[in-house]
Amino acid sequence: MAVGDLKSDKGVEDLNSFLADHSYIEGWQPTQADVAVLEALGKAPTSSNPHVLRWYHHIQSYDFKSLPGEKKIPAIFNLPSVGAPASSTGKANDDDDDIDLFGSDEEEDAEAAKIREERLKAYAEKKSKKPAVIAKSSIVLDVKSWGDETDMKEMENAVRSIQMDGLVWGGSKLVPVGYGINKLQIMCVIEDEKVSVDLLIEQIQEFEDLVQSVDIASFNKI
Repeated sequence: MAVGDLKSDKGVEDLNSFLADHSYIEGWQPTQADVAVLEALGKAPTSSNPHVLRWYHHIQSYDFKSLPGEKKIPAIFNLPSVGAPASSTGKANDDDDDIDLFGSDEEEDAEAAKIREERLKAYAEKKSKKPAVIAKSSIVLDVKSWGDETDMKEMENAVRSIQMDGLVWGGSKLVPVGYGINKLQIMCVIEDEKVSVDLLIEQIQEFEDLVQSVDIASFNKI
C-alpha cells in the first residue's frame, strides 16, 4: 500500500494502516528508515491513530544515531527521500538543496545533550559533597578483677584513662560474680575504621595489678 503526505490527515491514516501490520518501517528492527519517516511526520500523532502513536513513542526511545541502515524514506511513501537531489520530474530542486530539513532537530538534540550533561555534573558534585556514613559499634565489656580486694573505682579510672581517636566511653556498673567479688561492666562506642577492639582489650589488660581478664559482653553495629 502507498502512504501519502504525512503532513495530511489522510497520509497519517495511511501510515496507521501500514503500522497495523508492521512493527517498523522496514524489516524487524528499528532502522534509519524509521528515523526518516518520524522526522517527516514531524509532531506526535493523536490517539485516533493508535498504531502510529505506539510506533512514534517507541522510536523516540532510541538514540537515533545508534540505529542501522540508510536514512531514507521507502518508495511506498509518497515523500521525497531524505537528502534527495532531484524532484519527481528529474529536475534538480535548488530550493530543497538550500533548506536543512533536519537542522532544527539536531540543534534540539545538542541542547538536550547539554542539559543532560549539566544535570549529571550537578548530581555528581552534590553526591561528592554528601558526607560519608561513619560505621560505628556499641560494645559492652566485662572487666574482671583479681578478687574482692581490688579497688574497683581505681580499675574504672584506669580503663577510662585509655583514649583513642574514635573511642567514646559510656556508662558503667559493678556486677557481682560471687564471694564478694565484682566485675566492671562498661560500655563504649567506637568508630570501626579507627579503633581495633582487640587492641583496646590488650590495653585494658595491661593494667595487670587490677585486671585479670576482659570479655566482650555485647557487640552491636550502630
